[in-house]
Amino acid sequence: MPDAAPATELPLRANRAFHLLWSGSALSVLGLEVADVVWPLVILAVTGSPASAGVFSAVQLCTALVLGLPAGELADRVDRRLLMMAVEGVRAVSVGSVAVALLLDELSLTHLLVVAVVIGAARPVSATCRMLMVRAVVPRSQLTTALTTEEVRNNAASLVGPALGGALYGASRALPFGVMVAAFVLSALCVLLVRLRPGESATPPRREEGPRLRQLTKGLAVLWSSPDLRGTTLFTAAMNTATAPLVLIVAVHLTAQKASSGEIGIAVAGLAVGGLIGSALIKPLRRFSPALLMFSQLLVLAGLLCLMGLPIGPWWTGLLLVVIMLGVPTMRILADLVIFRQVPDEQRGRVMSAAGTLWGLGAAAGTLAAGLALDFFSARATLLAIAGALALVFLAGLFSPAFRGIRWPSDVD
Repeated sequence: MPDAAPATELPLRANRAFHLLWSGSALSVLGLEVADVVWPLVILAVTGSPASAGVFSAVQLCTALVLGLPAGELADRVDRRLLMMAVEGVRAVSVGSVAVALLLDELSLTHLLVVAVVIGAARPVSATCRMLMVRAVVPRSQLTTALTTEEVRNNAASLVGPALGGALYGASRALPFGVMVAAFVLSALCVLLVRLRPGESATPPRREEGPRLRQLTKGLAVLWSSPDLRGTTLFTAAMNTATAPLVLIVAVHLTAQKASSGEIGIAVAGLAVGGLIGSALIKPLRRFSPALLMFSQLLVLAGLLCLMGLPIGPWWTGLLLVVIMLGVPTMRILADLVIFRQVPDEQRGRVMSAAGTLWGLGAAAGTLAAGLALDFFSARATLLAIAGALALVFLAGLFSPAFRGIRWPSDVD
């Protein structure tokens, strides 16, 4: 069901609601990027145990995956703007409790694990509602441009957040958590000030009723029902599986080459730099068919992973990571065009959360498999194994008429 466009449209640069939503999301995403760096540092300081840091990450990830489908069901039932504000409020309270506990020298692993559950539960709700709210404030004809600016924001936050988090933590252990609280509160305020376009509502349209389990898994059923949706979802899940462990593999590979921690950090920053540059390539790459783009991304990634297995040092490794990320923003826009815009609004939350859950499962599986492989094999062998797996995905797509036939929908902007 296409999204309705109003008779007259403001240019995106004059869309106050979108700028408020974008700014609020920028603060929230930056806060999360800061948190990703700070959590392991504070856990190590409190417990002295690397295993505890791993448990914290696992609890957060597992909670997000388990609640992925319910998050979509919730977004298709409840006012999405209220959900976004509630999520930011919950994040602020949970992170603020850590700051207070640090100041009182009362922070414990149990406290941190409870916070991990809260942060993990908030993530799929926030991600789904944010994507849905963009559609409520931006006309369909401007949606690709709006999503491109979102890619720029996310990659900029990935570039700035880790350095900012490290600097804040170096000044005071509690300081980064205070900054995160401010970011989440300001994000909620931005959402509160958003005014929707005429005819749009943050409350989902009335939908069909039925057994709760069927409603909960509706997104998965929709994704599987269409060859285009199914093929695109499986491809993007495979790409997530292959790219998720890259930071871990690169760290191990460069450490074996005697690279310093600073050099490893600069190399890994290539992922964010590549994403930023790749955002500028979204429009020109849209000239090619989705199938050609996906096949090309598979081949390029497989080839670059083989090159990365060579002892080329941190600078060339960083450059390869930049190139790897060049096509990723276009792949995210492709997923939006081929999957999310082709389903009715009353199902879109569940479809988004179902796709996000599959992508998350792929990332978790890839990271776990790579970690186990690195215990027994070299980083080079692990990279070659991932490249081989991508070659198999390529062959599977090549022999699938449905996958080769994926086209841009006729009504996209």
